[in-house]
Amino acid sequence: MSDKTAKLRVVKNNSSVMSAFTVAAGFMRSISIKRFVPKIRRREFASLEQNQDSHRTRCLIFREKGVGNVPTIVLGGFVPDATETIEFQRKLLRQHGSIYYVNYARNGFSQEMFAAQLTDLIEHLALKGQKPLLMGISFGCGLLSNYLRHTGKKTHENIRGLILISPVITTNDLIRPTDQKRDGVRILESTLKKIVAADPANEADISKQIERSRRCFQALFNAGAGNRTLSVRHLAIQKKINDVIEYTTARGGFERVVALRNFRFPFLSSKLFTGPVLVLLAENESDILVPSSPTLKMFSQPSLYSRMFPACQVKIVKSDIVGDGVAHASLIFHHEAYNPLLENWYDKLLYPRLQMAV
Repeated sequence: MSDKTAKLRVVKNNSSVMSAFTVAAGFMRSISIKRFVPKIRRREFASLEQNQDSHRTRCLIFREKGVGNVPTIVLGGFVPDATETIEFQRKLLRQHGSIYYVNYARNGFSQEMFAAQLTDLIEHLALKGQKPLLMGISFGCGLLSNYLRHTGKKTHENIRGLILISPVITTNDLIRPTDQKRDGVRILESTLKKIVAADPANEADISKQIERSRRCFQALFNAGAGNRTLSVRHLAIQKKINDVIEYTTARGGFERVVALRNFRFPFLSSKLFTGPVLVLLAENESDILVPSSPTLKMFSQPSLYSRMFPACQVKIVKSDIVGDGVAHASLIFHHEAYNPLLENWYDKLLYPRLQMAV
């Protein structure tokens, strides 16, 4: 046994030492990732004027400075926050530009407010001569799809490209039609179905269903952790994820699901975005997305996805470890499988001449 391995085992067996390391890791992240307020906020303020209650739905935007001139805007899934989702991709993205994280509000959600803030941020970057890449993860891809359908041509022109990781574009990706239940009902499917059916005016029912969803997301994260040896960074992120699950209010969680319910699958007869698009599908995507998922069907056939995304590449993310297949949006536990695909796409997109020389 090496000295390094022995020291790691000593640390892991000492909970107080491990806790101190976890706190330190969280502190170091907080130094790098800081709250960011764009200079342009006119759409956000206009949204507030139209609906005074929308203040509770404002997203929190954070920035992590990078060295390049091509920023990435990250839109997370239901959980964790964007700031935690790409913990193991941060170094890669910083090589090309700053990272902007959009964390959804704990107390509510509004697609209108989200769109206003995202457009303000894109315009802010455009005035600096920067075109961002937009990275959506799971639910964030549905938000992005809906956003692109309703935003103007100028905003499209100010977007460098899209990265869609384990995209969920419609409720039908997660909930099957009632006549297709031969394989049993999955825990996430069952949970979402009950939230979707909840009465918006019945706070008791909403609280009951959201509490059920908290247990569901905790179970999914714990399943991902499995029998893995979690590093200090994993433990710091785990604490953040648990905080999101615990402190997102019932109303906040419910309104995120309502946004998902209101997503409309894009028309395949029209282009959604003409710039470069990378889609990363996990090899075990079907463990979360149902067999009848229209999004899985679309991205399995170039003749379909090229109608919406003419410059689209679809990659299947696979693990080299037998029995450890890559799960839906598993950027935290399977970063070794995701990162080479992301790095290769960034390099080809941003440095084509260098790639040709190589």
